[in-house]
Amino acid sequence: MPTPSRRDLANAIRFLAIDAVQAANSGHPGMPMGMADIAEVLWNDYLSHNPANPGWFNRDRFVLSNGHGSMLQYALLHLSGYDLSIEDLKQFRQLESRTPGHPENFMTPGVETTTGPLGQGLANAVGMALAEKLLAQRFNRPEHAIVDHRTWVFMGDGCLMEGISHEAASLAGTWGLNKLVAFWDDNHISIDGDTAGWFTDDTPARFEAYGWNVVRGVDGHDADAIKRAIDEALLSSDKPTLLCCRTTIGYGSPKKAGSESSHGSPLGADEIVATRKALGWGHGAFEIPDEIYEGWRVGGVGRFREDQWNEAFDHYATRFPLEAAELVRRSHGELPDDFAEAADAFIAKLQADGPVIASRKASQNAIEAFAPHLPELVGGSADLAGSNLTLWSGSKSVTGDDRDANYIYYGVREFAMTAISNGLSVHGGFIPYDATFLVFSDYARNAVRMSALMGARAIHVYTHDSIGLGEDGPTHQPIEHLASLRYIPNNDVWRPCDAVESAVAWKAAIERVDGPSCLVFSRQNLDHQPRDNAQLGDIARGGYVLRDGGADPELILIATGSEVGLAMKAAEELGDAVRVVSMPSTDVFDRQDEEYRESVLPRGCRKRVAIEAGVTDFWAKYVGLDGAVIGIDTFGASAPADKLFPHFGFTVDHVVRAARALG
Repeated sequence: MPTPSRRDLANAIRFLAIDAVQAANSGHPGMPMGMADIAEVLWNDYLSHNPANPGWFNRDRFVLSNGHGSMLQYALLHLSGYDLSIEDLKQFRQLESRTPGHPENFMTPGVETTTGPLGQGLANAVGMALAEKLLAQRFNRPEHAIVDHRTWVFMGDGCLMEGISHEAASLAGTWGLNKLVAFWDDNHISIDGDTAGWFTDDTPARFEAYGWNVVRGVDGHDADAIKRAIDEALLSSDKPTLLCCRTTIGYGSPKKAGSESSHGSPLGADEIVATRKALGWGHGAFEIPDEIYEGWRVGGVGRFREDQWNEAFDHYATRFPLEAAELVRRSHGELPDDFAEAADAFIAKLQADGPVIASRKASQNAIEAFAPHLPELVGGSADLAGSNLTLWSGSKSVTGDDRDANYIYYGVREFAMTAISNGLSVHGGFIPYDATFLVFSDYARNAVRMSALMGARAIHVYTHDSIGLGEDGPTHQPIEHLASLRYIPNNDVWRPCDAVESAVAWKAAIERVDGPSCLVFSRQNLDHQPRDNAQLGDIARGGYVLRDGGADPELILIATGSEVGLAMKAAEELGDAVRVVSMPSTDVFDRQDEEYRESVLPRGCRKRVAIEAGVTDFWAKYVGLDGAVIGIDTFGASAPADKLFPHFGFTVDHVVRAARALG
């Protein structure tokens, strides 16, 4: 068979993308056509991976931050031998296909992270590169570099316009992530046309200012120039690298190359014929000759690389058996054998001791108790460590080279912080947590959404959860935020009422393997609530009966967080037949079986009052048409917390009157 040229191999990417977009009648052919030459060189000459085992731990990570060009990645996966067939490519963007419009890590083998909104892929890649750095520091030994892989990220002009790219790139430079290499697809085109009217940054200078190694002026259609640029990137020992690759969007299309017309719509039948002729591609739609496949899959290099690593790991395990066992455990996402027992003992002691403290302090105490058992727990705060209380006695900054580094000072970068946590999570080997004020979850919300969409095992900590934060006023007082976070599918939101519930929430978040958890804590002290052992066990079910009120209660008060104490006091005035339900996590409660939910909220009791310092509409499904909700549907105000709660109606008298008004 004739030996295909590098351009032939790259053209296979181009035409798979062209044909798939045409078949779907939607998609983005321009970027795959423009970045095909770069992708071919990277995947065939540098990327360390094994298509037969996409989960090989020491593989390189590839991230497509400009994820609208997903057919580039799907073509690469198919051509290099992943379990992604030509039939899968023909189903591009169709219902339940393995080739959705943007890369989804839960749909397609070989896709490392879900990249949709631009810029987040870069931040995910920073998290992955940080994970590699920290794991290498902890586990590598002289002559045993058992953790040694790179993170490669493709990104476009749109990614770099997004503010998150500034946040993430700045941190990557500060952390010296030399195993991170980013390819900037500098094609001067976005949806609205030539970017000269809205993107004139000196991007290379910007990244140099962030502390990156920058390779300028790379011809993105010259394989030799691309190789030289990557070789230069590999020489960097203390900086991430940006390769500035000048490309032509829609490369090869006689009429649409270099134009926004190739960005987000099919080329059209006539233009596809012309492009085939222009690039010398004499094959039909979705037709890949055997010699092209052979050129992409020469020698089973991926399997050989993994076999080499497995042999090296066996030697490592002989010399360092404890470290090897820990790395295997962490790479599989398994918790230490002693964690559950230690956590339960801590929770039981809290119940016995009954501390009256702010739940943010209870959160810090839980971290202090749990983290010594969890070397995989790594986290930090967006410049609020002293307020979020995320530091613990074993915290060691990741900016150094400590083998046990586990704490991240993110600075004021809520969005990148959360997306970097996602990257740490999907890389494997870590359970990340991040923290800021609840009101600032707005800045991070789309990354929280991506956590939930991907099923990332990430913990998002939010303190200062209500008007209870006091004098900072309405700009800092969350009102709609709890409901907003609860409405994200697959996102568990916990708002505990005391130190015990706070510890249970942390335990549940750590043990959750299929999605993120948002832990929401108070600034002010919260009363300890009495419980028996059965109630203590039921906290983890998201909602439970804290005050019984008999087998057939006449009234049910439902509350979360700081308002649980208020509900308990109101119940004392309302009488013995009043039940109080603490609902620290509505998400978890809603997943319980019907029998349990009925035992907590019996349908026969229609007199219900929900109490929470946030928007009221969310609680309608729990109180029904006959119930009432005491909440806040306006912005807050600046005043001490003890003035704000009565001002907004969070008093025993108001709860009692609202309950009695139900008849």
